[in-house]
Amino acid sequence: MALYSETVMDHFRHPRNVGVLPDANGVGEVGNAKCGDIMKIYLKIQDDTIEDVKFETFGCGSAIASSSMATELIKGKPLQEALQLTNQAVAQALEGLPPHKMHCSVLAEEAIKSAIQDYYERQGIAYDRSQFPDCASCDHGCCHTGEQD
Repeated sequence: MALYSETVMDHFRHPRNVGVLPDANGVGEVGNAKCGDIMKIYLKIQDDTIEDVKFETFGCGSAIASSSMATELIKGKPLQEALQLTNQAVAQALEGLPPHKMHCSVLAEEAIKSAIQDYYERQGIAYDRSQFPDCASCDHGCCHTGEQD
């Protein structure tokens, strides 16, 4: 059996939504100190819907594939639906990730949540903080860099 599914390989070789959105109104960046992966997600949100999404990822093939798939899963979705995206859903859409690469799907989930949180803060929109990662209690090595464009 192959270590990676054809879907993972396709999203690694031909990632979707790569790049920067200069007019992004929500940006999230997360990294994993254990493996060195860094993901930055840019969102263009209009009328509570993700109109466009781009990403930049520095990391392994699983990190790139997870970023690509996650952006595909949230593009065109209402914010509340995007907030429900889990790392398990990303991994399932990729037809699985090896156990030692599941942290890549976690980073993708958290980068999206970080970008949505950034949008809420930029717009002065009240939100439920429990829906977002709390870096003080992270147990999987992620860190939100706090950089914003």
